[in-house]
Amino acid sequence: MSMNMHNEMTAPEAIPSLLSSKGERFESDSYAKMVARRFLQHKMAVAGLASFVLLVLIGVFAPLIAPYDPNAIGGAFSAAPSAQHWLGTDQVGRDVLSRLIYATRVSLSVGVLAVAIYVIVGTVIGAVAGYMGGWVDMVVNRVIDVVMSFPTLMVILVLVTVLGTGLSNIIIVLALLGWPPVARLVRGSVLSLRQTEFVKAGVALGLSTPRLIFGHILPNAMGPILVNATFGAAAAILSESSLSFLGMGVQPPTASWGNMLNAAQSITALTSQPWLWIPPGLVIIVSVLSINFIGDGIRDAMDPKKLNV
Repeated sequence: MSMNMHNEMTAPEAIPSLLSSKGERFESDSYAKMVARRFLQHKMAVAGLASFVLLVLIGVFAPLIAPYDPNAIGGAFSAAPSAQHWLGTDQVGRDVLSRLIYATRVSLSVGVLAVAIYVIVGTVIGAVAGYMGGWVDMVVNRVIDVVMSFPTLMVILVLVTVLGTGLSNIIIVLALLGWPPVARLVRGSVLSLRQTEFVKAGVALGLSTPRLIFGHILPNAMGPILVNATFGAAAAILSESSLSFLGMGVQPPTASWGNMLNAAQSITALTSQPWLWIPPGLVIIVSVLSINFIGDGIRDAMDPKKLNV
């Protein structure tokens, strides 16, 4: 009798804890599956993801795919497309297709690395400012206002002139100018999440500030961060292409989409040698559109107003 009574008393106490752990895991899995399902229903986003993955694979396996060395002079100058050179040759006899394939590696690395750096920096700064508040928040906000008050293109040109051209310097410059919008976005999300019950419960339980910020608050603010990162990657690719087109980005003989366009800006190339500028221009358009479609898909998939649809 006493054992039955003991079981009846302990069983109900054990059930909530089991339901809590299993329920949280089930809720997390269900949310992830729901977001993935909604993303897959976005046809343009799926097409963009497929195109972007294809571009990444082309960049990764460029040495295996490219028919020629991108810097080797192996054909006639500005030769039209042929069986030997599918996209023709440039002004010094280099294979355009090979240079386009290797340029994919360079241009995408700028977009991915620059965005990865400034998203991490902006997320940390914005999360700390939003959670700590007070003078920390005030100082961070003033720094963000100062950085965002400068004309971006002019600052990029000045910094590239001071630091020098090259792939690593472009990544550093874009990262230096890209973190303030992310920090402001994360700060706003953290300010709203800081007042929620689960954060107050974590404070009451004595959880450390880093654990609260990075273990509990930021995972609930990842949606806007991911969307910002995708659009930022597209903007970084355009910025690199613009700088290279102006002769202040990646320098020859290293191939990038921008300096391929720069080499084809003569009237002769524009009018009678379209194989020099149409392929890199099309690849830039495809890459930027693909990333933007991915961002649209993530935004729609993680929209809380549509998650129950």
